[in-house]
Amino acid sequence: MRILVTNDDGIHAAGLEACVRIAQSFTDDVWVVAPEFDQSGVAHSLSLSDPLRLRQVEERRYAVKGTPTDCVIMAVRHILADNPPDLVLSGVNRGQNIAEDVSYSGTVAGAIEGTILGIPSIALSQAFGIKTRENPNYITAETHAPKIIRTLLGEGIPPGIVMNVNFPDRAPDEITGIAATFQGKRDQRLMRIDERRDGRGNPYYWIAFERRIFETSPGSDLRALDEGRISVTPLRLDMTDEPQMTRLALLFDAK
Repeated sequence: MRILVTNDDGIHAAGLEACVRIAQSFTDDVWVVAPEFDQSGVAHSLSLSDPLRLRQVEERRYAVKGTPTDCVIMAVRHILADNPPDLVLSGVNRGQNIAEDVSYSGTVAGAIEGTILGIPSIALSQAFGIKTRENPNYITAETHAPKIIRTLLGEGIPPGIVMNVNFPDRAPDEITGIAATFQGKRDQRLMRIDERRDGRGNPYYWIAFERRIFETSPGSDLRALDEGRISVTPLRLDMTDEPQMTRLALLFDAK
């Protein structure tokens, strides 16, 4: 088995090393193609107006001045063009990628691009809290990811489906279970703009979130992590809403 590892936190991220060790539990044929710099929040963006710079860091390890999407394309269509990977692992991200995070996440985007290119792909993210912010529990992902990946590969990941796996902010032996979940939804009233002033009195802004408890839906990725369970969410590339499409077809056919 040949595994491609990528991420959005960059080539020097601790979570990337954790992901490499996870991949090495399956095979010695592990390749790393990751962004040269942190690309968190770039989503599924693609570099079209700027050239991609490729740097070989060491054997089977490359850095790309681009996005996670660029990295996967560079790996599959150039570096490994003669022998593409059998699996793409994207992560382990520093921080969870659940609910609306999925739309912004470069980690999930790396797995999305792998899926678009016809390769089974899994996004891996490790949640952290106030106490673990500077040192997330990557050991939790390392401990539990191999079994989850084996289960998913044994079952088979259907074409057009991305597997999004999130590990709670807990030690490995404190995990309460594994849950198949749906993508949750946060209370968007928690999002706000934090206005500040620089040394010259000019305004600048941060997108910020209030830290308060809100109700999470049973069966969601949000609820699973709250309860200390690993969340496994299958995401579809085809975002068509079929019931609404049917209603629109009836509406326009009638005209």
